[in-house]
Amino acid sequence: MTFSIEHSDNASDARAGVLTTPHGQIQTPIFMPVGTCGSVKGVHFSELREQVKAQIILGNTYHLYLRPGLEVLRAAGGLHGFNGWERPILTDSGGFQVFSLTGIRKLTEKGCEFRSHIDGSKHIFTPENVIDTERVIGADIIMALDECPPGQSDYAYAKRSLGLTQRWLDRCIKQFEATEPLYGYEQSLFPIVQGCTFKDLRTEAAKYVADKGADGNAIGGLAVGEPTEVMYEMIEVVNDILPKDKPRYLMGVGTPQNILEAIERGVDMFDCVMPTRNGRNAMLFSYQGTMNMRNKKWEMDFSPIDPEGCETDKVYTKAYLHHLFKAQELLAMQIASIHNLAFYLRLVGDARQHIIQGDFTKWKASIIDQLGKRI
Repeated sequence: MTFSIEHSDNASDARAGVLTTPHGQIQTPIFMPVGTCGSVKGVHFSELREQVKAQIILGNTYHLYLRPGLEVLRAAGGLHGFNGWERPILTDSGGFQVFSLTGIRKLTEKGCEFRSHIDGSKHIFTPENVIDTERVIGADIIMALDECPPGQSDYAYAKRSLGLTQRWLDRCIKQFEATEPLYGYEQSLFPIVQGCTFKDLRTEAAKYVADKGADGNAIGGLAVGEPTEVMYEMIEVVNDILPKDKPRYLMGVGTPQNILEAIERGVDMFDCVMPTRNGRNAMLFSYQGTMNMRNKKWEMDFSPIDPEGCETDKVYTKAYLHHLFKAQELLAMQIASIHNLAFYLRLVGDARQHIIQGDFTKWKASIIDQLGKRI
């Protein structure tokens, strides 16, 4: 994998780059739709390619490990062969999902024991077998196993957790270097910076990760309950240390405003379930603000969902989408998901263009407040 920065913003740390992977190039900054079980909920790959303009999607190691399982994935030639997505894929380590299983998991130095949310069967994730699992899945970019502590963790817990994450990272790297990719192309391992909301821990974590010389680096453990301004402060602390010539991935973030603020602070890659999850619940994002399509105000609005948006946005009206949600039609969730994903990709694409043009900061300031308004 290679990464090159084509343009940098004069007034901020925003940058426009190109990430080259075995399955194609990615123009950054980029938003990555979440395909938890090997699919982006409610959206065909043809729609992801042609309307959403997705350049890369995510797969979830925890869910894919449990179902369909490694035997099926290996036989299919990895996730690319299994689901037919020919463009780049990133997989997380499954750590966040495992650590969310409060009450049915046990954390040790060895790894994390947990019970499947599907059938209650017992499993363990270790740094070594997570790398082996991600080898089988075959994503272009894979993540190291880490512990994602709660956002309001106290300092003592956060420090212990960071120590465990760093020891696990060393084991992940050792296993990664001791194994070979399975499907004829290289994979890239990204370490994850943790440390909660403590500046000294984030600084220590960023230095530790930077010293590994990985192809790229991730920032985890944010947008998990801490105030937004604290999140931005932690991004600044970390990005002051992480290598500027490597891509920076902010995990699980977030709203359109969050994304623009993080781009301004030097982040290149994003993922979040918000576009599809909120879409399934009738919330649409737009440059004018957010819309609840169940509200009666849309009942007689026969204007396109977004005249500047993707093809779906131009075909269907707000009144029709309102009707579909009120009637609980599945098509409502599909239309809303496509719209939101297309908007997120359009947002980061527009950000990229303004970075190249040299007016990103001015453009961001002109739209940032409107993005969060309810209309």
